[in-house]
Amino acid sequence: MTDTAAEAPPCVGPASRVALHELSMRRDRDEWIVGRMATRTFVALPPAGALAVRLLEEGLSVARTQEQLRADTGEEFDIADFVEDLTALGFVARIDDRPLPDPEPPRASLPWLRPRHVRFALHPVLPVTVAVLLAAALVVLLLRPGLLPGYRDLLWSPHGSVVLLSGAAAGWTLLLAHELAHLVTARAAGVPGRVRLGTRLQFLVMQTDISGIELAPRRHRLTAYLSGIALNLTVASALVPVLAVTDPASAAHRLSAAALLLALMPLPFQFMVFTRTDVYFVLQDLTGCRDLYGDGLAYARYRYRRVLRVLRALRPGARAAAGEDDPSARLPRHERRAVRVYSVVLVVGTALCLAFMAAVTLPLDIALLTRAVRGLTPGNTPAGYADSAAVLVTLGGVNVLWLVTKWRDHRARRHAKAAARPRP
Repeated sequence: MTDTAAEAPPCVGPASRVALHELSMRRDRDEWIVGRMATRTFVALPPAGALAVRLLEEGLSVARTQEQLRADTGEEFDIADFVEDLTALGFVARIDDRPLPDPEPPRASLPWLRPRHVRFALHPVLPVTVAVLLAAALVVLLLRPGLLPGYRDLLWSPHGSVVLLSGAAAGWTLLLAHELAHLVTARAAGVPGRVRLGTRLQFLVMQTDISGIELAPRRHRLTAYLSGIALNLTVASALVPVLAVTDPASAAHRLSAAALLLALMPLPFQFMVFTRTDVYFVLQDLTGCRDLYGDGLAYARYRYRRVLRVLRALRPGARAAAGEDDPSARLPRHERRAVRVYSVVLVVGTALCLAFMAAVTLPLDIALLTRAVRGLTPGNTPAGYADSAAVLVTLGGVNVLWLVTKWRDHRARRHAKAAARPRP
């Protein structure tokens, strides 16, 4: 017997009984979200599929489950195939007396943090408190508009290297706090999460995987998605009173103004929904879409290939190519409309973002890095050496980290595709 045969799951027959791992379920419109929190694997099932899961959990055999579904719905279901699908998802712990291999679940960040430690993050008073702080800060700024900082407040020190290094340190600290807000809120809902570096187009970002939040109530889901933005707004709001009571010429005032700007600067990025930001997940939840980005990308590619076929058909002597089905046609009507609108935002936003990188960001980075390398040549002043080193450490380090993260994610996707490919 080969190793492959030895590792094959047992055959599922009419008398087979299935033991499932601990699963969670939530109704969402006409479907049920069923998932295993430990592995963060989830699937949308029709009501009959959710009922089949419950019957299997009760210990009914495959044949009895099929009979019960026929009695309840009047339709025939192949429960043996359904069990095989559940097995592929990692939902099945044992078939009859044979346990199935269970892969190591994804590691969670801060595993010692328990839901009881951070239950306050889901208390209804917390968003009210954030709103009150924000409203108070806006009132102060309306009464004293001169307190509103400008971009020059970022240059709080005459030494460029100090400004650059301190700005990078403060920015990454705020970014980490932003992601920890997502993690803490999700953990309060009993969802394990993981903070890691990632890329969004040309941007190096921190991102928190809280995919288990799909099984939580809507208020908890939206709170988890918006908690990072709420933290940035809370930090900025808390700094406004500091600006109001400190001397504009003091170091405390200058540092507070710079920190306030650094807290607000990431917020416009959150509205770039074509890069799957926090606002994207709110939008996806409110529209009831399962995979707004994936379906939008598939529809955009379909439209692109359709335009190509039309252009090729206009050539003299060209044969009409066979068309393909619209991938959005299989979606429910409310999802179809949202996906088609989002596909336009996705294409236009991505094109503008990459064009800005090619026209502005990339030439600027190259110019700054070239100038920094030249600044390290003999004959420069100590301050010049420090500025050049600061540029190389911050700007060069971010670009190197982006490349390493991009390559890591590319390898992970390639290995995942290889693992999913059927073997002979």
